[in-house]
Amino acid sequence: MTNKPATPIEHPSAPENAILVLFGATGDLAKRKLIPGLYHLYLAGLMPGDFRIIGTAPPEFNLDTKGFIALVHSSLTDFGRKEVTDADFADFAAKLTFAASATEDLSSLAAAIAAARASVAADANLIFYLAVPPPVFVPVIDSLGKAGIAAGARLIIEKPFGSDLESAKRLNGAIHHWFDESDVYRIDHFLGKEAVQNILALRFANGIFEPAWDHKHLAYVQIDVPETLTVEGRGAFYEETGAFRDMVVTHLLQVLGFLAMDPPERFDAQSLNEARGLVFDAIRPLSKGDVVFGQYRGYLQEPGVAANSKIETFVAARVWIDNERWAGVPFFLRTGKAMASGNPVATLGFGEPDLSRFGPEASPTETFQANELSLLLGDPAAIELRFLTKEPGATISLAGASLKFSYAQSFNLKYELEAYERLIHDVMIGDRTLFNAAAGIERLWEVSAPLLDDPPEPQPYDRGSFGPRQADDLISPHMWHLREAARSS
Repeated sequence: MTNKPATPIEHPSAPENAILVLFGATGDLAKRKLIPGLYHLYLAGLMPGDFRIIGTAPPEFNLDTKGFIALVHSSLTDFGRKEVTDADFADFAAKLTFAASATEDLSSLAAAIAAARASVAADANLIFYLAVPPPVFVPVIDSLGKAGIAAGARLIIEKPFGSDLESAKRLNGAIHHWFDESDVYRIDHFLGKEAVQNILALRFANGIFEPAWDHKHLAYVQIDVPETLTVEGRGAFYEETGAFRDMVVTHLLQVLGFLAMDPPERFDAQSLNEARGLVFDAIRPLSKGDVVFGQYRGYLQEPGVAANSKIETFVAARVWIDNERWAGVPFFLRTGKAMASGNPVATLGFGEPDLSRFGPEASPTETFQANELSLLLGDPAAIELRFLTKEPGATISLAGASLKFSYAQSFNLKYELEAYERLIHDVMIGDRTLFNAAAGIERLWEVSAPLLDDPPEPQPYDRGSFGPRQADDLISPHMWHLREAARSS
């Protein structure tokens, strides 16, 4: 029995017919996320009524359409989250084509696009997805323009969007030479998470939260995105990027934009980018006095890593936003490889009341971090409010307690879209709400420039810890929501 609806689901934002060209079709991202994501959208009836997917890679991969279809089937079997039935896959495979392409010669790809247009519709949206290494971005974009196939097309480009302000400007200049900004989708999969999007709903759809979302009520904000994995054989890549470029400029500062923005005029791409842009404009330039770098023990032994590498695998940062809403409130960011937890969380710490009125015996006997609202950003997401309450008994004694909402326990997640699925669908319907704008990207590199010019020395930390002890000193007198009782580093 087929899982695919007999006809595409009808809804106001159904995608128009489309031709999706996937550069890097043989790569890890395509096999693990993009191909399974497209197949899930297909099964859910969220692909266009008619579409074609053209995979492309350099000629040395020696691949044709038959081989590409076999690669797609293997990807779905290994990494897909839906059953691959013969009937469903036969229908999906009929939409697949492969065209080899060298950066300096896209004639075969152009011919495949022309053939797809003849079989779908002349006005089908053409979408280019660049799932390729960053050094190839500009050459591929220029080749698309010179081949005459960029005009009117949409461009999806993966992070990192440059490695500093100068390179970001060069990349945006190359993009804008051939593509209009309204057709550019700088994809950050973290923004496609349901939990990140729910920051906006929690803030602006509930009168109990937004009035207290400012410096008058909050003492600090934390954004914590730890990873338990090491660099996992990607040492050469990490040597070129490091944790700050890989995670902070993209994921963490983008989440900061959602947490810190003023209420947007509307929930559309222009209004949200303007609101986030005002936050980015108000960020104080970063310097090493507000940042701790770390490097996990054993990183120097990873393949592709220099024996004397000073590349950071951990970052903790204190960020200041110089505007009326956030005057004096520190935003603490932390991310790292080989850490004790892989559960991302954003935490808002409310000001602590005076507990002395309850008497010296009333305070909780064990350490409990109360007055916190935590947004658990993993999949599935959750929201937790931590507070003090009276412990049952004849006297007033305070004890820690929490209220927790879980998506998994409250909603049917059967039709939940993973981050890449949601964002690819947004591209197909032309919704740029959850994508990064050129101006915002350049501004974040601008505020990062002093730090990149004069970075701190990475401090060693043990695998399975929460980073070097200096990160605790940075956040003091507050504490990280995710923390450990003892450290060995």
